[in-house]
Amino acid sequence: MSGAAGMEKVYSAIEQSARMLDVPCSRDRVLPILASYGDAISEVAIIFSVSTGSQEFDYTVQLPEEIDDPYAHTLSHGLVAKTDHPVGALLSDIKARIPVSEYFADYGAVGGFQKLYPSFPGSPQKVADLAGIPSMPRAVAENADLFARYDLADVALVGIDYKRKTMNLYFQLGAEVAGDLESKVVLSLLHDCGMPEPDEQMLELARKAYRIYITLGWDSADVLRISFAPQPRQNLDLSEIQARLDPKIEAFMTGAPYAYDDDRVSISVPKWSAQGGHFNLGYYYQVSPQLKALIAKNKD
Repeated sequence: MSGAAGMEKVYSAIEQSARMLDVPCSRDRVLPILASYGDAISEVAIIFSVSTGSQEFDYTVQLPEEIDDPYAHTLSHGLVAKTDHPVGALLSDIKARIPVSEYFADYGAVGGFQKLYPSFPGSPQKVADLAGIPSMPRAVAENADLFARYDLADVALVGIDYKRKTMNLYFQLGAEVAGDLESKVVLSLLHDCGMPEPDEQMLELARKAYRIYITLGWDSADVLRISFAPQPRQNLDLSEIQARLDPKIEAFMTGAPYAYDDDRVSISVPKWSAQGGHFNLGYYYQVSPQLKALIAKNKD
């Protein structure tokens, strides 16, 4: 498939998915983003997602290996405005100190560019090392005792939100607890982060997490949001959260297009802020060769 044809195919899927969610989608807004990745847009992993209660449709793109500086790439293509806020220096400060082997970028059909994710697969980073990075929020160091209390030690990737001026630490859970957290641990962590107590349904879903990610900012030590991410899986059982689902989201999760010959690989992430809980739901529109291999392995 040619680069132009591949880009049109991805755009068509984004437009169709956004329409299913009653989210406006403009070619003028989305196509320049896809075009910035060239022919590789047909080969990289792409995730489509939506949050309950949101009026946005998000798509996350795995960056091609030839893009060594994603923030510079984003600036040069006019997808974000340069800023003097520390958020603008964080990626370069991380790159200068930590080997980064993989990047992802978040976009909204309405809002455009949102976030970059430097990832450290196989080389998780420690909180103390990340806290020492000059542009890192002081909140990372100020919450170090909290993280240690819950054995949140290995950071698999960092999220940098240029729009909200916040960042995320994605903690990889140890094999002995991943997918089977104790209820009392989840409840205690939510309490210590200043979040409301969950209902039983959301608590059970949070217990399945293999990663926990924490949202922090530069203005205070407060934990702004906490999310519990289970492993992406095929044949996601939406009945677990049926009562919370808008019919449009259910239709999106079961009927929106995807570009591989296998069952849809989906995600369902319970999240909390001080205002309450919600879900982020999505699926892989395109899968990377690595994920294809993992799917095949799990089928054996």
